[in-house]
Amino acid sequence: MKLTKIFAALSLFSVMAISANAQTTNRSDRSKIKQGVKSGELTRKETCNIVKQQRNIKQDVRQAKADGVVTKAERRDIYVDKKKADANIYRKKHNNRDRS
Repeated sequence: MKLTKIFAALSLFSVMAISANAQTTNRSDRSKIKQGVKSGELTRKETCNIVKQQRNIKQDVRQAKADGVVTKAERRDIYVDKKKADANIYRKKHNNRDRS
């Protein structure tokens, strides 16, 4: 009985930690985008593409959660998409295009 309670508490804690990490990443990406727009590092078209990519990731997360279970494959796909989006933000902020 004790073992089941400990396991349940441990699994609940790990789910909460993963969720908090995802929220921090999302908040970080939004601040990077806002800063890029404000400083002129991102053009309008680049910003639209990045926002569209973020929207698609959010939709993927919602679809993964829809059935109540996020599988390992779904988690991996979301992780890969987020890493690609982060690299995309960095690349677009550091190219030689700017708003005029």
